[in-house]
Amino acid sequence: MLDMDITKTNVAVDRALASTENPRHRYLLEAYNRHRYLEMAGRFEEIFEPEMTVGNPVYRFDLLGQKLRLEGVDQVRAVYRAWTETDQCVFYAENEEVAVSDHMVVSRAIIYQQTVGAELAQGFSGIDPDAMYLVRTSSMMLWPYDDRCRLIGEDVWEFETSEREFIELAPEEVLTAQRAGELLAPLIKPLQPFDDSMLPAALPNLV
Repeated sequence: MLDMDITKTNVAVDRALASTENPRHRYLLEAYNRHRYLEMAGRFEEIFEPEMTVGNPVYRFDLLGQKLRLEGVDQVRAVYRAWTETDQCVFYAENEEVAVSDHMVVSRAIIYQQTVGAELAQGFSGIDPDAMYLVRTSSMMLWPYDDRCRLIGEDVWEFETSEREFIELAPEEVLTAQRAGELLAPLIKPLQPFDDSMLPAALPNLV
């Protein structure tokens, strides 16, 4: 198995924070950081707190040859719940680059997601439906935010299918959602209250 550490998944976000001075951009990166950690920790309900996500988020995925559109909290929550209950909320990132602007965070990375074989076997040959896999994809993510830095949704797509890989995990190599939550708990920080001084119109033109 590859040497993966879930506590290092967001190191590119930390690097971006270290070089960002604009207070709005920092807030967006901190919200992005918190969201990803909450998702991987199985604490998805906290993602939908009013200060983090709009009331009607829209998610679009173009991955593994399939397109999926989710609209509304109920549809998005259902996917997060299913991933958590099956340990598919576990992600790792490699060679990630992160950029931020006034209304979005963008990521380009090699992403590894724990994925149950039964789902993969529906579209790919040679998959053991009873096994767990790390699915390696070259992925882009664009997360738009509103004026108050609340997530509007996610656009996620696989941009290079030739680099896709299915890595079968032995049972002892599978990281459970419960264990992921334990490992990530010290890294999940509360967001500071949003202040109107961070509205786009109130800020100077800082990088």
